[in-house]
Amino acid sequence: MPSKKQHERVAVGVIGGSGLYEIEGLTGARSIRVRTPFGAPSDVIRVGTLEGIRVAFLSRHGQGHLLNPSEINYRANIFALKSLGVSHVISVSAVGSMKESIHPGHVVVPNQFIDLTKRRVSTFFERGLVAHVAFGEPICRELSQALCSAGERVGATLHPGGTYVCMEGPQFSTKAESRLYRQWGVDVIGMTNMPEAKLAREAELCYATLALVTDYDCWHETEEAVTVEAVLDTLHRNVALAKQILRTVMPAFAKPIDCACHRALDHAILTAPKRIPPAVRKKLSVLIDRALTPQKGAR
Repeated sequence: MPSKKQHERVAVGVIGGSGLYEIEGLTGARSIRVRTPFGAPSDVIRVGTLEGIRVAFLSRHGQGHLLNPSEINYRANIFALKSLGVSHVISVSAVGSMKESIHPGHVVVPNQFIDLTKRRVSTFFERGLVAHVAFGEPICRELSQALCSAGERVGATLHPGGTYVCMEGPQFSTKAESRLYRQWGVDVIGMTNMPEAKLAREAELCYATLALVTDYDCWHETEEAVTVEAVLDTLHRNVALAKQILRTVMPAFAKPIDCACHRALDHAILTAPKRIPPAVRKKLSVLIDRALTPQKGAR
């Protein structure tokens, strides 16, 4: 947890994926090393002001790209942003296209996920505390709409909606896997948005993704096989566009935004409050205190 001296209330958290390790225009920025009950986040968090909005930026893979998708401490990342007061999280992620119409260089703002990860802890709630959050609509509609509007204003070729299938990695797909996913009708494939989105919902954070398309995965017979070099070449061009979108969307947060995402734990915690182990309640207080605190006037 950050100390009182370090603690700053910020509105927006940006999780930068491959290629996005900093944000230009972040003024008055300083690095905060946040401690969490789940260990250390991927990196220090840079807190500053972007277009008049307080922003917390976290490099998902760490500076220098040190963590593969399965090594990322997703719980620590989300918990750290929540502890800084973040209410909205924008995830910037590199993805492969699973449709002919979605070209490398395009941007997708998905509204659905398929989780194929295998090695990752996907909940905060365990060890005597059970909660089941609704996840039928995993993306915050209002936040995704704001991102789409900002993308249009900067001239991005943007695809609103669609399904992101999250694989374990770190290897790319086999052709058989890629063809199977296409039969499912998915739009893009990536390695990092799960369990990130699930944890964001449990933390009552609005969450949306800017998915930067770098390649056609390996299903596209007329394209060369996916290589890291080709992916990074396209990604570097996309990252500049993503930074424009981030700057353009910030004025949307000038006024407080109320959203159902911020009440995701209402009726989700099944464990009777008196039965929650004290150590667990203390550990998760940042996440659960709002939902467990009786509201004035409630019977």
